[in-house]
Amino acid sequence: MTSRVSLPDAAATRALGERLGRAATPGTTFALSGTLGSGKTTLAQGFAAGFGVPNGHRVTSPTFAIWQTYSGTSTLHHLDLYRLEGADEADAAGLDEAFGPDAVSLVEWSERCPALLPEDHVHVRLAYDERGGRLATLEALGPSATAWLARLRL
Repeated sequence: MTSRVSLPDAAATRALGERLGRAATPGTTFALSGTLGSGKTTLAQGFAAGFGVPNGHRVTSPTFAIWQTYSGTSTLHHLDLYRLEGADEADAAGLDEAFGPDAVSLVEWSERCPALLPEDHVHVRLAYDERGGRLATLEALGPSATAWLARLRL
């Protein structure tokens, strides 16, 4: 199942993130991909707000830390794989522990290490739209992700 959403500006990107965050359920993984500046971190900030991460927490891309954990409606693991060279580095860093039934995982630069992701996840591709703004393509990969995206009705 695939849905596409036009994002004319950063506010629309953040609003989509908030909607995804409000609807996120423990055990769900969101894989974000797109070029530099395509809106991954803006979407992640909206996601955290919708997920219930308190306003006092500054949500930034954990490029150097690689992994940040926040409390919201449950636990949110925010990963950024930009600096990783592949599965060996992800394994060495213990990143597989970020995925499980009790937390939501949001992974920026997921294309850097696709083997790390659970098979059942929601892939969010952000791209520049030739008409201006951005375009988000959400693809459900697996039965739980498909059911989740169907309930969201974008």
